Amino acid sequence: MLPIGLNHMTVPHASTDQLLALAQAVGCAGIELRNDLAGPLFDGKDPALVAALAAANGQRILALAEIKAFNLNTHDKLADAEALIATANACGAEGVALIPAVSDQVIDRADQRAALRVALQALQPLLEKHGQIGLIEPLGFVTSTLRYKEDVVTVLDEMQRPACFAMVHDTFHHHMAGERALYADLTAIVHISGVADPKPSVDQMTDTHRVLVDADDRLGNIDQLRSLRAAGYMGPASFEAFAPEIHDMKDPTAALVGSIAFINAALADVTAGAA
Repeated sequence: MLPIGLNHMTVPHASTDQLLALAQAVGCAGIELRNDLAGPLFDGKDPALVAALAAANGQRILALAEIKAFNLNTHDKLADAEALIATANACGAEGVALIPAVSDQVIDRADQRAALRVALQALQPLLEKHGQIGLIEPLGFVTSTLRYKEDVVTVLDEMQRPACFAMVHDTFHHHMAGERALYADLTAIVHISGVADPKPSVDQMTDTHRVLVDADDRLGNIDQLRSLRAAGYMGPASFEAFAPEIHDMKDPTAALVGSIAFINAALADVTAGAA
């Protein structure tokens, strides 16, 4: 079976305790926690307590999000970045999400790579100091300042692939960017969400369209997961849904269980082949 994760964004109104209980109830392997939701991080709990609560619920903390706009004025954000990296270490998180800025105009890809290079060189010593992984997540929007995984790989190759960096493969953003190449060896986590609404074109899709994955999905989640698994990726796929109708669910348990069952059934032949 595919290890499943649950990003707090999927159930943003849940407390940390509720998120952990839900993840355990639906059979998840881990959760992702965030600093961009209402209320204080971890609901004000000590990071060490969160680590203990996660272990008690049989959950890994797959990632702590996020260092926002990490590739813009990075040197001005190093103190805040190090504080979040240290917090990730204290709560037992396996990585820290690095989220690029979204501009109001299209940014030349050479400029995107240059900004990424500066940012990663600045963050590398902080991540190595605390033994953390920086999880770089390209955003597939046209005006993203880091749109393509290919550019991440180019810069990481130039840096001789430091062990403190890995990538997030987000199925929504992969589809939005129109990328085909997969980099399973550099991927530490996959974010999954589906778009079922038949109306928006790819250029019109936004986070508000992102629901759980089912048979109506237009993003090719199953094909992407099949290809990643066939390429050797054995890590978790974590639900990251932004749609209001998902956020408004009073109890998303049944919907999550149904989506997990759908995904695992569709991937059964790939999983069996990898066993």
